[in-house]
Amino acid sequence: MKNFFTILGGMGTLATESFVRVLNSRTVAHTDQEYLNYMLVNHATVPDRTAYILDNTKDSPVTALVEDIKQQNLLNPLFFVLTCNTAHTFYDELQAATTAPILHMPRIAAEKVVEIYQKEDGSKIKVALLATQGTVNSGIYGKEFEADHFELVYPDVEIQGMVMDLIYRDVKEHQFLNKELYEEILQKMIYEVGCDVAVLGCTELSLMYEITKNLDYPIVDAQSEVIDKTLELALANR
Repeated sequence: MKNFFTILGGMGTLATESFVRVLNSRTVAHTDQEYLNYMLVNHATVPDRTAYILDNTKDSPVTALVEDIKQQNLLNPLFFVLTCNTAHTFYDELQAATTAPILHMPRIAAEKVVEIYQKEDGSKIKVALLATQGTVNSGIYGKEFEADHFELVYPDVEIQGMVMDLIYRDVKEHQFLNKELYEEILQKMIYEVGCDVAVLGCTELSLMYEITKNLDYPIVDAQSEVIDKTLELALANR
């Protein structure tokens, strides 16, 4: 297969399914041949990224991901898509394992926030980050939102606990798409905390976004933005 890209998924599998489903739905195609060429690596046994960030004595996900990249390098993909926000903590190590570019999901999300929400008076954009505790602790979004025109807001202990319950207890453990809890989190961060926009920095939250797109909240979904970038690059190289 020529002119293809590789999706590094399985972190988790339901979130990866969401990525592929949305990618295919946004591809303008009227025949089989008009869809995109891609390789899907659903590596479900990659060690948990947040668990490792919070406790470095646990198994590292880096070894498994670098192995995946090296295997895919033999097939010569155009680029890689890493469908896990928290795994971007190890972006530099992963990019060093390949000459093909790896799309940077947090960076792409930050660029979209500026595009949509930059204020004419130059005041700061108050951005709520909804993500795993590992992503929060890693600072990967903090680096992308450190410019003067951003104020990155992390949920307090109570709300972060709700986010973790939604991601791990509901979606990952029970395959339960808890719309009520998802909307309660958004309500608190947008209307009670007073943020201008909520960035969904976890692909389990992107799955929630996919099924509740009609909710009237200012949201930038990192996965949705990287899907658009994937389409742009794949079509340009077709």
